[in-house]
Amino acid sequence: MAFWATPQRGANSFNRLPPGQGYFQALSATGASWVRLAYDKWPTGEVDFLIGNADGYRGLAIPDLQTLLATLDRAHQAGLKVVIAPLSLPLMRWSQNNGGRFDDRLWADTQNWRAAAIFWQDLARTLRDHPAVAAYNLVNEPAPERHGGLAEHAPQADGHAWYAARQGTGRDLPAFYTQVVKAIREVDPHTPIMVDAGWYAAADGFSYWPAPLADPNVLYSVHMYEPWKATSDPSMFNRPLHAYPGLAPFAEHQQFWGKARVADYLGSFTRWARRAGVPPQHLVLGEFGCLRRWPGCGAYLDVLDVTEQAGVHWAFYAFREDAWDGMDYELGTRPVPWAYWKAIEAGTPDPLPRPGSPLFEIIQRRLKPAAQ
Repeated sequence: MAFWATPQRGANSFNRLPPGQGYFQALSATGASWVRLAYDKWPTGEVDFLIGNADGYRGLAIPDLQTLLATLDRAHQAGLKVVIAPLSLPLMRWSQNNGGRFDDRLWADTQNWRAAAIFWQDLARTLRDHPAVAAYNLVNEPAPERHGGLAEHAPQADGHAWYAARQGTGRDLPAFYTQVVKAIREVDPHTPIMVDAGWYAAADGFSYWPAPLADPNVLYSVHMYEPWKATSDPSMFNRPLHAYPGLAPFAEHQQFWGKARVADYLGSFTRWARRAGVPPQHLVLGEFGCLRRWPGCGAYLDVLDVTEQAGVHWAFYAFREDAWDGMDYELGTRPVPWAYWKAIEAGTPDPLPRPGSPLFEIIQRRLKPAAQ
């Protein structure tokens, strides 16, 4: 946990191709100290990268594992720490790799947790001594509540009642994490473990948890795109845009969103942590961002002010993503040229230069202190 003893600032990498050395060197040059790495878009000879097949896990796919290890080596050479963040687990395939369908199997029955625990034990056994690895983020944006009867952003009292009725079932996220952590600790007693809140890592997603996990080397992570309809919904450009600060829909109501509301909403995370006795150095804003072409994006990035004041670790979404340009702030606010989409179709590297922009400078100013 020594790496996490002071605030760390970084980025997310959700690329369709394994990042090369130049990518990691460029990220390191921004002042970032860590990268949250998702590999599920990378090419594979299997159905699902590294897992082999999420429908029936039978061991790590060795060629994919070699690709991941080589990628970690490149990150280490650039001086970056890496948090491994799978989007899919056995019996829970990421919706974008599942025809847009939410895969609820993992949360339907506690018996379905076993394969996920074995997968993570296998992976931890392999990665436990790699010098780049700073944490295992067990699964990106879990949502056992989605088909379980709890509304998104439900009042806290509703969340407590919901959890009391479902504790010990497949939708018991703390119990799921406990089982996976136990499996990892049998082969790796030291590497920190990062856990996302429920309802897609919502900042209020820990509010119903009665206590933190028992393991002392756990980091707790949330994501911040709220109010999503205003900041991050790709269909927003088909209707009148919401201003920021300004009114926006949230939890089926219109609310005024500005810096104070952002601070209050993210405060649901830090307030839970204080009640639970979790120190700030164990808290992570694992993703945040806004669509770069939204006029309010620059002002919305004041989420960083709130995060810095709270003293928690953070990683912006995303650095030089080669599969989607929506939150690639170095590109500014203009549409990308056809060459970007042509490269995606051809499966070739992203050809675009990244000249920087005022949007990225907002993030850059806060990344640099991590390098000093």
